Amino acid sequence: MPPLGLVTVLYKSDEVLEDFFKSLHIQSYQDYHVYIIDNSPSATTDFVISEVSKKYPLSGFTHIKSEGNIGVAAGNNRGIQAAQQAGCGHVLLLNNDILIEQPFMLERMMEIGRSEDLVTVKIFYHDSRLIWMAGGYMDDRRALGVHYGMKKPDGPEYNKPGYVTYAPTCFLLVKASLFTSVGLMDEKYFAYYDDTDFVLRCIRKGYRIWYEPTLFLYHKVSSSSGGDFSPFYAYYGNRNKIYFIRKNYKGLKKMSLLAYTFLTRIGFYMRYDAAAKKKLLQAMRDGFRIDPTAD
Repeated sequence: MPPLGLVTVLYKSDEVLEDFFKSLHIQSYQDYHVYIIDNSPSATTDFVISEVSKKYPLSGFTHIKSEGNIGVAAGNNRGIQAAQQAGCGHVLLLNNDILIEQPFMLERMMEIGRSEDLVTVKIFYHDSRLIWMAGGYMDDRRALGVHYGMKKPDGPEYNKPGYVTYAPTCFLLVKASLFTSVGLMDEKYFAYYDDTDFVLRCIRKGYRIWYEPTLFLYHKVSSSSGGDFSPFYAYYGNRNKIYFIRKNYKGLKKMSLLAYTFLTRIGFYMRYDAAAKKKLLQAMRDGFRIDPTAD
């Protein structure tokens, strides 16, 4: 079987890299190569990677330094293309703010990946150990991907393997051939909704996502972006939602989703601080300035 390419995008991620390297170091599956796309390159990060790679050696990795913060979508694309050029048959898109305790994680995912298009696992919040995602679905009434079980304790209802219609790229195994059929990540998103857009394109082309609850990991949510109430999220989360709707829906459906988005942003605006409020207003304008038809 062709090797597995793991793609992760760094942005001021120094503090999470030890657990990231440790999580991969313990894996029984060794036919992989990690493509670390660094959107905040620095001498400090170079030193951290050098030290943790000595402590927790990997099967192989390449540290690719971007010319600044090119965004998550573009960073993923750079890694995906590197994996494709190396002949990888599968690509695992994964965050670096994760902790894996199961040494058989990659081995089992590759076994499932022989017969499935995309594979996702159960993901817990690192701090509370509540569920962050136990599979998910595309909600066309609100134009977003919804996580099953979010912020709930684990239970039997989340332990049923099967097909789902949404999973984020926090930890998503993809057959490399899908990127030729579906396309790469849309770099106009920069960050947020780029994975929702990609997964929707996969689903619309008939590809399926397998959810495997016997596999799990822990996610240090928003360790690099500042969380859902940060100015960063207020801008990109809202700008990209508008762009996502304009790109992927038509007619009355598009108009109703845009109207819903504008109404619900009022509540967001009331909860944001002054800096986030300013970014939200800018996002609402800029969401209509991105051309969804241009390459």
